[in-house]
Amino acid sequence: MSRYIRERYKGFQSYTPGEQPKEMEYIKLNTNESPFPPAPGVCRRLKEADMERLRLYPDPTAAPLVNALADFYHVNPDQVFVGVGSDDVLSMCFLTFFNSEKPIFFPDITYSFYSVWADLYRIPYECQKLDEDFKLVKEDYYKENGGVIFPNPNAPTGIYEDLSVVEDIIAHNQDVIVIVDEAYIDFAGRSALELIDKYDNLIVVQTFSKARSMAGMRIGYAISNPTLIKYLNDAKYSFNSYTMNQTSIVCGVEAVKDREYFENGVRKIVETREWAKEELTKLGFTYLDSGSNFIFAKHPEYDAKELFEALKAHDIYVRFWGSERIEQYMRITIGTREEMEQLFAFLKKYMWRGSEQLQK
Repeated sequence: MSRYIRERYKGFQSYTPGEQPKEMEYIKLNTNESPFPPAPGVCRRLKEADMERLRLYPDPTAAPLVNALADFYHVNPDQVFVGVGSDDVLSMCFLTFFNSEKPIFFPDITYSFYSVWADLYRIPYECQKLDEDFKLVKEDYYKENGGVIFPNPNAPTGIYEDLSVVEDIIAHNQDVIVIVDEAYIDFAGRSALELIDKYDNLIVVQTFSKARSMAGMRIGYAISNPTLIKYLNDAKYSFNSYTMNQTSIVCGVEAVKDREYFENGVRKIVETREWAKEELTKLGFTYLDSGSNFIFAKHPEYDAKELFEALKAHDIYVRFWGSERIEQYMRITIGTREEMEQLFAFLKKYMWRGSEQLQK
């Protein structure tokens, strides 16, 4: 059957998303979803949804959601682009802006779908190695290139780069597009959105999947200058005019409107994260300084893959890659306080049993 597949796609390595367990009795700490439900207004709009509206096409401009985001971030509506999750938005950015013969740059340890999209769209790329502390080496991005993309905070490391580092990379690449992928910025520090009006080559991409508790609704957005947003919309309308469905638009608006709920959710996750760091330290784990809603941790005495499998066998799901340089790390999403307590209870029991066996 391979004769029906274009030669360029033979042997293509697709992206592998985090595991979504089918059973209901589990602790899910593997895909960085929020442990809390969406804002009350979102739930209310779902219950009050006008089913008659579903027979109609949605607004192709998603204007209510675009306007809500523009108000929230104090930008103009023509500076906002929305899509079906930040993955969709980022992919559209790759398709629209990364089209020279020069390689694009991104870190060697980051989202694997950057390289997947580059291969899919036939974009040359080079991975720039993070330093020994898993931080960006900004000077590596000074070389001639066809564009730059990096997450801040990074994934799976969780490390947040100071805005001065981000700006330095942007400033040294003003002839190409620089995309800052900020899925986790709400748990970290200052956003590159502060630089939008200063650099016309900057695009900042964010999501509703983390701090806004709406991973299942699939909403992402880019903020930039009107010219780049127009190019994104031109590409979108050439591909699919109706990317945002009716329900996503109205629920997205409700999520944006409730700033207090949003900020309280972020605060609770950050508080639990900092407490979890202390608990991991007590158990002998080391971890990178996370500015996200997860912790990237390892233990000097326990193999990460074995620990990952033991957790999974007891219906506790975390993320493990086994890739070069991070083969002994697990990524642990911050759940509710109760979920994290169950995680630590299991780890204590697992380690106690291990020490008992060693003594025999």
